[in-house]
Amino acid sequence: MYTFASSFYRRIFLLVGMMVNLLSAVQAQDTIIQSGPVKFTKHIVSRTFISEGVAVGDVNKDGITDILAGNYWFAGPAFRPTMLHTDTLTQVPGYSTSFLNFCMDVNNDGWPDLIRFDVPGSTCAWYENPKNKKLLWPSHLILSTAGNETPAVEDVNKDGRMDIICNDTLAKQVIWLQAPTGKKDTVWQRHIISNNSGLATNRYTHGLGWGDINKDGLEDVLIKHGWWQSPADVTTPNWTFHPANFGEDCANMFVMDVDKDGDQDVLSSSAHDYGIWWYEQQQDAQSNTNWLTHTISTLFSESHALALQDIDGDGQPDLITGKRYFAHNGGDRGGYDPAVLYWYQYIPGTTPQWIPYQIDNNSGIGNRFIVEDIDKDGLMDIVISNKKGVFFFQQIK
Repeated sequence: MYTFASSFYRRIFLLVGMMVNLLSAVQAQDTIIQSGPVKFTKHIVSRTFISEGVAVGDVNKDGITDILAGNYWFAGPAFRPTMLHTDTLTQVPGYSTSFLNFCMDVNNDGWPDLIRFDVPGSTCAWYENPKNKKLLWPSHLILSTAGNETPAVEDVNKDGRMDIICNDTLAKQVIWLQAPTGKKDTVWQRHIISNNSGLATNRYTHGLGWGDINKDGLEDVLIKHGWWQSPADVTTPNWTFHPANFGEDCANMFVMDVDKDGDQDVLSSSAHDYGIWWYEQQQDAQSNTNWLTHTISTLFSESHALALQDIDGDGQPDLITGKRYFAHNGGDRGGYDPAVLYWYQYIPGTTPQWIPYQIDNNSGIGNRFIVEDIDKDGLMDIVISNKKGVFFFQQIK
């Protein structure tokens, strides 16, 4: 019998089919790229602007890694798209409502779900995997006022579950949200890192990191103004803050001993200008800590996401970044320059080197990209979603 409901769902799935055909139609021929000592095959998954963030996981549990970006997931290895949510896609120029994506099994049912941050200061929600049923993914609110342009997902309390670090724009707090642990438990417990309303609580705060600055065995939270020292009990509110100058507005921040002198240094990149840097930890005669800025690169602007992974398999972490194409729709310095993707080979030493190698000049990065062994061949691959589309850079021998 014909009903309004059946008509509605028929229209929805016709829309889904139309969008899937559109996304599939734009796939192009693969390209092999030599990038210094490594080689990639560039796969254009889609040329449609879907999301500024991307995630990966085995969505359909077939043993093959899939790509998730905004309203869609792409089934590997062919990466055919399936709609999971029905938001309207943003046109270029414009800003996607899918700012960052993460993949994890939120409700402990054995199926990977999608965590999605919308524009800063607005919704963070998780989308429930329908377990191979041909359904849209139900959405569940985590936080309605999630701020910071690079929120982090890290295992804060070491329970094996990934937690969220961000700010609450309305409450003017920096917080971490503890992931649910039991089956069918979907409550994210809130813990306060900082109640200082003037410190990293703006919705558009740039820069966030997670790493053990003081080498006490506990990971700390970094912003460009300094770092909060992790207490032994991470649920303790109001962590001790240590002011430091970690430079300009940035994206991801990493902690490592860059110059191999026994203490920790900091790495970051410019979100809307030129610059990739490392900050050398130094002690003056009075044992005060100072941070000396070293510029790694100014080859391109808008490096709005940064990854630290061993690209060339030499046992040393390398930097991977690129241009977030049209980050401010052409308003940033260098905004109309090519959408490049680079990796920087790390050569350790007391005077460390970072050797730049271009991977591509027509893709760039988004607000979060993935560096992971997608095809399980022992080589690091790169997955990206941004205003240029969705891309899979498969490292090959």
